[in-house]
Amino acid sequence: MTSIELLPLRDLQSCCAPITRDVVSEENAASLARALKALADPARLRIVSMIAAHEDGEACVCDLTDPLGLSQPTVSHHLKVLTAAGFLTRSKRGTWAYYRIAPGSLDAVSSFISAV
Repeated sequence: MTSIELLPLRDLQSCCAPITRDVVSEENAASLARALKALADPARLRIVSMIAAHEDGEACVCDLTDPLGLSQPTVSHHLKVLTAAGFLTRSKRGTWAYYRIAPGSLDAVSSFISAV
Protein backbone atom coordinates (compact mmCIF):
# COMPACT_ATOMS: atom_id res chain seq x y z
CA MET A 1 0.00 0.00 0.00
CA THR A 2 1.40 3.37 -0.96
CA SER A 3 0.75 6.50 0.95
CA ILE A 4 0.23 9.82 -0.72
CA GLU A 5 1.89 12.77 0.92
CA LEU A 6 -0.20 15.90 0.79
CA LEU A 7 1.52 19.20 0.44
CA PRO A 8 0.40 21.74 3.01
CA LEU A 9 -2.03 24.32 1.71
CA ARG A 10 -0.97 27.90 2.10
CA ASP A 11 -3.23 30.29 3.85
CA LEU A 12 -4.47 32.63 1.14
CA GLN A 13 -4.43 35.53 3.60
CA SER A 14 -0.69 35.15 4.23
CA CYS A 15 0.02 34.54 0.57
CA CYS A 16 -1.74 37.65 -0.57
CA ALA A 17 -1.11 39.78 2.50
CA PRO A 18 -0.81 43.52 2.01
CA ILE A 19 2.63 45.09 1.86
CA THR A 20 3.54 46.54 5.23
CA ARG A 21 6.94 48.09 4.46
CA ASP A 22 8.14 50.70 2.04
CA VAL A 23 8.90 49.31 -1.39
CA VAL A 24 11.56 50.75 -3.65
CA SER A 25 9.98 52.91 -6.32
CA GLU A 26 10.53 52.11 -9.98
CA GLU A 27 12.73 55.18 -10.40
CA ASN A 28 14.84 54.38 -7.31
CA ALA A 29 15.12 50.75 -8.37
CA ALA A 30 16.46 51.79 -11.79
CA SER A 31 18.97 54.14 -10.17
CA LEU A 32 20.06 51.54 -7.64
CA ALA A 33 20.39 48.92 -10.39
CA ARG A 34 22.74 51.22 -12.33
CA ALA A 35 24.82 51.72 -9.19
CA LEU A 36 24.93 48.01 -8.42
CA LYS A 37 25.87 47.27 -12.03
CA ALA A 38 28.86 49.60 -11.71
CA LEU A 39 29.95 47.76 -8.57
CA ALA A 40 29.16 44.28 -9.90
CA ASP A 41 32.65 43.57 -11.16
CA PRO A 42 35.35 41.95 -9.02
CA ALA A 43 38.02 44.40 -10.19
CA ARG A 44 35.82 47.40 -9.37
CA LEU A 45 34.99 46.06 -5.93
CA ARG A 46 38.70 45.60 -5.31
CA ILE A 47 39.43 49.13 -6.56
CA VAL A 48 36.89 50.63 -4.15
CA SER A 49 38.35 48.55 -1.33
CA MET A 50 41.92 49.48 -2.22
CA ILE A 51 41.17 53.20 -2.44
CA ALA A 52 39.35 53.11 0.91
CA ALA A 53 42.32 51.31 2.50
CA HIS A 54 44.96 53.46 0.82
CA GLU A 55 46.88 56.05 2.77
CA ASP A 56 44.90 59.32 2.84
CA GLY A 57 41.96 57.49 1.21
CA GLU A 58 43.09 58.27 -2.32
CA ALA A 59 45.02 56.52 -5.05
CA CYS A 60 46.12 57.03 -8.61
CA VAL A 61 46.15 54.52 -11.45
CA CYS A 62 49.83 53.86 -10.84
CA ASP A 63 49.01 52.70 -7.28
CA LEU A 64 46.41 50.20 -8.51
CA THR A 65 47.76 48.51 -11.65
CA ASP A 66 50.32 46.18 -10.04
CA PRO A 67 48.18 45.04 -7.09
CA LEU A 68 45.25 44.38 -9.42
CA GLY A 69 47.38 42.68 -12.06
CA LEU A 70 45.63 44.69 -14.75
CA SER A 71 46.94 47.05 -17.42
CA GLN A 72 46.78 50.81 -16.95
CA PRO A 73 44.09 51.26 -19.65
CA THR A 74 41.90 48.58 -18.00
CA VAL A 75 42.26 50.14 -14.54
CA SER A 76 41.52 53.56 -16.04
CA HIS A 77 38.36 52.18 -17.63
CA HIS A 78 37.16 50.75 -14.30
CA LEU A 79 37.94 54.05 -12.56
CA LYS A 80 35.96 55.91 -15.23
CA VAL A 81 32.93 53.63 -14.72
CA LEU A 82 33.08 54.07 -10.93
CA THR A 83 33.48 57.84 -11.30
CA ALA A 84 30.55 58.09 -13.75
CA ALA A 85 28.40 56.09 -11.31
CA GLY A 86 29.25 58.60 -8.58
CA PHE A 87 31.28 56.29 -6.36
CA LEU A 88 34.60 58.06 -6.91
CA THR A 89 35.77 61.63 -7.26
CA ARG A 90 38.73 62.54 -9.42
CA SER A 91 41.29 65.29 -8.94
CA LYS A 92 44.10 65.97 -11.36
CA ARG A 93 47.57 66.90 -10.12
CA GLY A 94 50.08 67.42 -12.88
CA THR A 95 49.89 64.40 -15.16
CA TRP A 96 48.34 62.14 -12.51
CA ALA A 97 44.69 61.76 -11.58
CA TYR A 98 43.87 60.80 -7.99
CA TYR A 99 40.66 59.07 -6.98
CA ARG A 100 38.74 59.11 -3.69
CA ILE A 101 35.51 57.51 -2.60
CA ALA A 102 32.79 60.15 -2.94
CA PRO A 103 31.34 60.99 0.47
CA GLY A 104 28.03 59.20 1.01
CA SER A 105 28.20 57.42 -2.34
CA LEU A 106 27.89 53.94 -0.86
CA ASP A 107 25.14 54.90 1.61
CA ALA A 108 22.18 54.14 -0.69
CA VAL A 109 23.57 50.74 -1.64
CA SER A 110 24.36 49.93 1.97
CA SER A 111 20.94 51.09 3.21
CA PHE A 112 19.12 49.05 0.60
CA ILE A 113 21.05 45.86 1.33
CA SER A 114 20.63 46.18 5.09
CA ALA A 115 16.90 46.97 4.73
CA VAL A 116 16.16 43.92 2.64
